[in-house]
Amino acid sequence: MRSYLCGEINEHLIDQEVKLCGWCNTYRDHGGVVFIDLRDKSGLVQLVCDPQSSAYTDASKVRDEFVLRVKGKVRARGEGLENPKLATGKIEVVLDELVIENKSATPPIAIGDESVSEELRLKYRYLDLRAPKAYHIFSTRSRVGMAIRETLHKMGFLEVETPILTKATPEGARDYLVPSRVHQGEFFALPQSPQIFKQLLMMSGFDSYFQIAKCFRDEDLRADRQPEFTQVDIEMSFCTQEDVMRVGEQVIQEVFRTCGKEVQTPFMRIPYSQAMELYGSDKPDLRFDMPLVEVIDLFADCSNEIFASISKDTHSNRFKALKVKGGDQFFSRKTLGELEDFVRKFGAKGLAYIQIKEDEPKGPLYKFMSEASYAKLVERLGLEVGDIVFFGAGEKKVIWDYMGRLRLKVAQDMGLIDPEALKFLWVVDFPMFEKEEGRVKALHHPFTMPKDLDKENIEEIESVAYDMVLNGVELGGGSIRIHQSEIQSRVFELLGISEQEAQDKFGFLLEALSFGAPPHGGIAFGLDRMMMILTQSRSIRDVIAFPKTQKATCPLTEAPSAVSLEQMRELHIRIRDKKES
Repeated sequence: MRSYLCGEINEHLIDQEVKLCGWCNTYRDHGGVVFIDLRDKSGLVQLVCDPQSSAYTDASKVRDEFVLRVKGKVRARGEGLENPKLATGKIEVVLDELVIENKSATPPIAIGDESVSEELRLKYRYLDLRAPKAYHIFSTRSRVGMAIRETLHKMGFLEVETPILTKATPEGARDYLVPSRVHQGEFFALPQSPQIFKQLLMMSGFDSYFQIAKCFRDEDLRADRQPEFTQVDIEMSFCTQEDVMRVGEQVIQEVFRTCGKEVQTPFMRIPYSQAMELYGSDKPDLRFDMPLVEVIDLFADCSNEIFASISKDTHSNRFKALKVKGGDQFFSRKTLGELEDFVRKFGAKGLAYIQIKEDEPKGPLYKFMSEASYAKLVERLGLEVGDIVFFGAGEKKVIWDYMGRLRLKVAQDMGLIDPEALKFLWVVDFPMFEKEEGRVKALHHPFTMPKDLDKENIEEIESVAYDMVLNGVELGGGSIRIHQSEIQSRVFELLGISEQEAQDKFGFLLEALSFGAPPHGGIAFGLDRMMMILTQSRSIRDVIAFPKTQKATCPLTEAPSAVSLEQMRELHIRIRDKKES
């Protein structure tokens, strides 16, 4: 039906006859001469039809988004009529034939108009995807997928598909449950990751596995999360942390090279504890140099009782200072108030600061400091006139969180972040456990190898876990896995999982571990997040063909939706009345 794609038409085809297919992007009638911009996945080309052409009658009926099939001769545009914004802007196609393959109703959204509400764009996603920008995103995604497969195949990895219908397991988020029609009262779960199955493949002797896998988590959504997402899943046998990191770096290096970006390896490494102390985040953005500095010792003699009290407990509390070079001229009283409102959202009771002035420093905190302590502060932070220092004091996890967020916001507000920079790093030596509401839980997942289970403070036990971070975004994470059933049982015990519960949920895994499981480990990369960075998209929804909204709904198909009583009876379930809940 066609001899070329629209974007392939160029000066080398002048005077040649071509056949094209596509959609009418725009239609214009200039004094009887019809101009049509024909669009397909490759781009646009201008069609011209004058009243003498046999195609004129049909061409005059064309409107936006009509599906067309045309034949015509390529010619150069007249002098001064070229369009430098189009790859095909030096030529046009003079029509001999035009067939309207399908008419279109008036589109509810303009193709490529990003000012339209996202809800409406997702409702008509098939129209939204007609935009050249959307095609570029998914063309890039396709090339990235091929690069991942080729790279891992060359390294000896075997691609294996693991089940979608599986057993519910506690991995930190809620499972999506699927009721079984055949087994009354029992449920499958959609996998949060292929974690257990890839470990079982290592126990099967497959040695090196990968999969571009669909995963599902029923959790609260954010701009970078979806209820169903895609991850690049990798697992290896007889490996160390170094081996997994090397493979991970090679995969990422090839992915970015495919997209025209050179990445230097090896990546720098930061222990988890250092990342939290210096940047208040386990995924720090290092495109700008603005570390948090510990100054708790300088407030031990503070005249403010609250700050002095905080400074006595150096184990549980932190007193962080954030120096902003030249910030005193940038932040007005109004913007300082806005920054205080910002950190209050994350648990801050206020935002103390000191402005470094020519004559005497200003700010609510300065008056509480002794001269000696202030002098040490100036020396430690390298303060100069025009700087401003923000302070956060209190329980360390709260301080890390809001001071880390403040660091990032200040850098964004001041334009200190280079959007083209790529700052990769590994965050390593994560805690194995964390306490939340008096309950012990695994920071990553319960199959991560701990370094030492005999420490008295459970929160000080480290794991052999690692995250790859790019520009403040976690690209992927992994760990060396537990391959001995005694260690796995001990971890379950510390997590409060009884022996019976462990057998009920993981009995098959514990049994598999008893049959000679090799040392193994791996990593998983979030493909959607990776594509969001590579295509500089605003949201993860832009890089998923048919995404859900932040409310986990699909405006296009109107899912989730009610089902018939007959279907529910077959599944042995019913909807409980609100009064019963």
